[in-house]
Amino acid sequence: MFSLDSSWSGRDSSHSPRSHSVSSLSPPTCADTKILRRSQSLPELKLRSSFEDFTPDISVDEDDETYRFQFSCPGLYQCTVTGLVFDMEGEGDVVYRTVPWNRRLLSQHHKKPAGPLFDIKCVQQSVCQLHVPHCEILSTGGFQFLSVAHVTDEGIEFIRPQKITETHVVINITGFSGYGNVKDEHSPPDPVRALVLLFYRPPDDPDPESLINVLLLPKNVSLWDVQRTRKKLVGDERYLETSPHCKLQPNQFYTLSTCPQNHSVKIEPPEAEFDEEFHSSYFTTFQVIMKTTMKDIKLVLKQKSSSNTVWKREVCLPSTKTRNSSQFALNLSHNQRLLEVRSSFVDGISEPVLKSLLDKLLEKKVINDSERESMDEMENKRDKARFVIDTVRKKGEVASSEMIDFLCEVDTFLCGHLGLM
Repeated sequence: MFSLDSSWSGRDSSHSPRSHSVSSLSPPTCADTKILRRSQSLPELKLRSSFEDFTPDISVDEDDETYRFQFSCPGLYQCTVTGLVFDMEGEGDVVYRTVPWNRRLLSQHHKKPAGPLFDIKCVQQSVCQLHVPHCEILSTGGFQFLSVAHVTDEGIEFIRPQKITETHVVINITGFSGYGNVKDEHSPPDPVRALVLLFYRPPDDPDPESLINVLLLPKNVSLWDVQRTRKKLVGDERYLETSPHCKLQPNQFYTLSTCPQNHSVKIEPPEAEFDEEFHSSYFTTFQVIMKTTMKDIKLVLKQKSSSNTVWKREVCLPSTKTRNSSQFALNLSHNQRLLEVRSSFVDGISEPVLKSLLDKLLEKKVINDSERESMDEMENKRDKARFVIDTVRKKGEVASSEMIDFLCEVDTFLCGHLGLM
């Protein structure tokens, strides 16, 4: 469970963190749990409407993932991985990660998670406001049941927002520890912004059967975290990029079907309930079982009670290379192997992984400063991916071998899918 060490202390240095975790806290007293109007206790800070995107450095170990970014000047910055927005009043090195909720502790105060819990620290203490992503639809009124839990080793408090935008809950902060959106336990099940995420498992030679695992999730999850967790749970599957956005109603049942109906396709289960409460397991909601090779499939998600279509997409499936066909690539030169997987590499690599790969290539002098600068100037992720793989391939076998090794180091799942391991 989430615990704070001494290096994660906040602005108030009069309270030194203890070594126990939140799960070991005794039930807080009224003094421990507060509903705070931070706008009453702090000067009102200007709420800026524009922000700059950034992609953090990501450190991964066996069970944890940490994000880090060094801000050089004041401003409003949004993390492309988590959706968090940091309002910086000066330069600062911000380090953050997602940690498990203590649901028992929340339940004692009639609250439930409404998004990830973020453990945040900034040595310079230069973050003046935090914007935490939510999935509520403002017109339904569901936002009025939102607050932000501030979790420390000393207890838990619930902060009323300074402001709620279409996408974020904005709070003033004075300490660095755990922050996450929560909702009243018995709040009405109003519709929320949601995602339909698709993960493809290709056929395993000689069996032509393939699968699409379908996940129904609230919109404020981190796609990067979903992919990382799914990799641990199910292993070899590929995220299918399609427009995932829709609106779903909690505690309602939904059905998934193909259009037109296809007898070679089976969908399990026949219906499933959408649960908006944040869970970090990301289990499959529906499974689409395709008994023959298919190039594309049309999926339709409907609300069972009304038969209204809430999401419909034509999904293009990857080329029908089986998982075992990757053995052919192992007999090729490193340069040829990169050429063989070029299209799949461009489609499959994520922005954070691409950034980590570029850092390693520059560190080992596989690419030079001017090449890195050229890539950084490109706004489109796919253009960057094409540039890096083509640049490295042209440098020969040693450079291509280094790139494959680095890619396997930063994203073993993608390398396995590409047949590079």
